[in-house]
Amino acid sequence: MFHPLPLFIGLRYTRAKRRNHFISFISLISMLGITLGMVALIVVLSVMNGFHKEIQERILGMASHATISSADPGGLADWRDLLAQVRNAPDVVGAAPFVEIEAMLMSNGQTNAAILRGILPAEEDQVSDLRTDMIAGRVENLIPGEFNIILGVELANALRVGLGDKVTVVTPQVNATPVGVMPRLKAFNVVGLFEVGMAEYDSGAAFMHMSDAARLMRLGEDNAEGVRLKITDMFQAPRIAREIASTLGGYYRVSDWTQMHRNFFAALRTEKRMMTIILFLIVAVAAFNIVSTLVMVVTDKRGDIAVLRTLGASPGTVMAIFMVQGTSIGLVGTVLGMIGGVLLGWNVETIVASIEQAFGVHFLDPSIYYISALPSDVRLSDVLSIAGGAFAMSIIATLYPAWRAARTDPAEALRYE
Repeated sequence: MFHPLPLFIGLRYTRAKRRNHFISFISLISMLGITLGMVALIVVLSVMNGFHKEIQERILGMASHATISSADPGGLADWRDLLAQVRNAPDVVGAAPFVEIEAMLMSNGQTNAAILRGILPAEEDQVSDLRTDMIAGRVENLIPGEFNIILGVELANALRVGLGDKVTVVTPQVNATPVGVMPRLKAFNVVGLFEVGMAEYDSGAAFMHMSDAARLMRLGEDNAEGVRLKITDMFQAPRIAREIASTLGGYYRVSDWTQMHRNFFAALRTEKRMMTIILFLIVAVAAFNIVSTLVMVVTDKRGDIAVLRTLGASPGTVMAIFMVQGTSIGLVGTVLGMIGGVLLGWNVETIVASIEQAFGVHFLDPSIYYISALPSDVRLSDVLSIAGGAFAMSIIATLYPAWRAARTDPAEALRYE
């Protein structure tokens, strides 16, 4: 295919002004089709990557990379020793103790289920972004013994409470009273509100001091349920957490972010895979337009093919000539698509913002999607795989027309010239 003669003639055919302008038009359409298909695919995948990255960062801003919890219902009395061991482990960036409670919150006649997490304010910064997500109050307002609580902003709205109000926490534990078994109730003061931008946390999470949570769960005032970890490489969290737990001795429950949000991230991967397949069909249609282009070129060049065969060109040489011509169309379309897709992917946020400002519209309503700007994350692996796939389809599309050209009978072709 890259022998000098086929390459020279094939490129000459590509540059030459054809007698049939319709063929030139079809060639241009095929090239532009590949370009536009690649631009669309690169931009869409970049935006999806940006959304996935944004969501992942928001989830991991509240959920730890991994947790090591006590297998004993009574919690950990020696959590300080465990914390010191874990922090000295390789690949651990930070660690903090916690107590987690599934409870009901009641106020103003409203009731909502929530996950309550007992934390130490001074340690929590090592494993979460709670401090940066605060929109009212301060994390330091969680003072042991005062039974203060920080609510997600949507949870506070559902309970119709604000700073200084009280909410009643109902836990699964029960108290035996003269009138029977009653659930445990405790009033808490609302001292802060946070907003992550994920409904899972904004409408279903709350924070209190760890000692208050431990007393509420009857773990003992100074006990913890386990330790939350932040790892250098979050994708290695499952392996690292289990290796750390195996060196501690005793029995512990180990979990990580891939387990806690497995279904969600699996759905995101499936969505990206299906969108890639669907949009790649656009590139495939454009690439196979090269077939019709080359079929018409072969018909138009029957006389030239006959002359070349008469001068001693082999069928393989003729086939290579038209493969070079078709491949050059695909190559130009692929290169233009890569350049256009990367440039648009890098600037899609600015372009969308300009369109919104010019026409007074909002593609992403912050009150619904939480993300007001269109995130984009152009990845080299995606760009190269798309370009490689488009170029490969362009080569495949040249095979049949080039093979038909190679089978042209010189005598039959010259009879009508």
